[in-house]
Amino acid sequence: MRAWGAARFHDPQCKHDPDCPWHRRARDAVGYSLHLRLVLVFMALAVTVAIVFMAGMQKVVALGWKEAARPLLMDYVDRLTAEIGSPPSIERAQAIADRLPVTLRIDGPQVQWDSHPDRPRPDWMSDKVQRQDHWSREDTGYRLLHRTTADGHHIEFGLNALSWDKRPRIAWGTLTVLLLLTALAYVYVRHLLRPLDDIRRGAQRFGRGEFGEVIPVRHAHRPDELGQLAATINTMGEDIHQMLEAKRALLLAMSHELRSPLTRARLNTELLPETAEVQAQRAALLRDLGEMARLITDLLESERLAGRHAALQREPTDLAALAREVVTELEPRHPGAQAVALHVQSGSLPPCTVDRSRVRLLMRNLLDNSLRHNDPAAAPPEMHVRLHDGVVEIEVRDYGPGVPPEHLPHLAQAFYRPDTARQRATGGVGLGLYLCRLVAQAHGGSLQVRNADPGLAVTARLPCAS
Repeated sequence: MRAWGAARFHDPQCKHDPDCPWHRRARDAVGYSLHLRLVLVFMALAVTVAIVFMAGMQKVVALGWKEAARPLLMDYVDRLTAEIGSPPSIERAQAIADRLPVTLRIDGPQVQWDSHPDRPRPDWMSDKVQRQDHWSREDTGYRLLHRTTADGHHIEFGLNALSWDKRPRIAWGTLTVLLLLTALAYVYVRHLLRPLDDIRRGAQRFGRGEFGEVIPVRHAHRPDELGQLAATINTMGEDIHQMLEAKRALLLAMSHELRSPLTRARLNTELLPETAEVQAQRAALLRDLGEMARLITDLLESERLAGRHAALQREPTDLAALAREVVTELEPRHPGAQAVALHVQSGSLPPCTVDRSRVRLLMRNLLDNSLRHNDPAAAPPEMHVRLHDGVVEIEVRDYGPGVPPEHLPHLAQAFYRPDTARQRATGGVGLGLYLCRLVAQAHGGSLQVRNADPGLAVTARLPCAS
């Protein structure tokens, strides 16, 4: 059975790591953020639509209106040429350049004049470009913006670049509007996808076994797809909660009902005559009845600790003395228990306000597990009790074969055992470390299991309140 809250999630992102390169942080920010990806898709779609629309409209205008506007523009250029006169009059040409947003360039035998001599000639006015422009009429030797007077002067018309000086401001304004629209789109998308954050937090709460707070459903009277998903997960969480409560109630009921017949069976066994013929069977029966009684006690204790109203009877406790008592108590069950190497932090440990009976259970289970799996030919198990930064660490290590790495994350789950054969020599049913984890978590601490090479090391960390 899988224990709630025991799952661990590996986060591959490095966007919160200051040592991670910026390009990796940016890649992870985009790769693991649905909001950013939706905004980028929106921007790409908007830019693509704008480019396609503008290119299409430009093509339509170029194909349709150039032919219609050519004769009008040609007639207007002819009138301007006639107004300049032949030979060209610089005064009239200057008046035209002052009146209209055009540039004038006159080349000829008598007049060499440029209306804007301080500005370079634009590339689009060069002969090469004009020959490629289908507005020109090279087949007749007649170009749209170029005229030749009767006395041999060439007049070239162009657009005044000053009339385009506002283009950068227009471009910056367009960019500002685009960025503003993008920001508004991001805010709107973020608002639309906010229920995903609530669903994620709710799923994490359900995974920890916290079913008291449901996932909020936006517009519950008429939910959208995300609202329907939140409602479905709430229903699933309620069903899981009911199944867990039914399982807990069943275990409690079975444990309570089994205690009475076990007590009667033990009493009847102890009343058997202590003769040589039945002594071996009597001892084996008493041992099995004791194991069953301890199993029922562990089941009841695990359900009490796993419940929402787990109550601890805290009292100031000398953990070093308690560790010595537990080692002494285990001697009848394990002949080598007295050989446990107990290491207490140098100097007196201050009394810690803990639940003495639960911490005793934790120490007993850890030592019982290490003694059961320790190699008799190796060093004896070790138990360390030390205080570090207000947290007391109780570490028990054996020198046995250890546990395959793939089993380590599951050792503290209820009824989990790497040894599926469940032989008597290798111990109980898989509640020992599970109870240790519940005791540590009930005190606000944690339990860590690791291979010590050789052997297995289990460390319980409990806050030590004076």
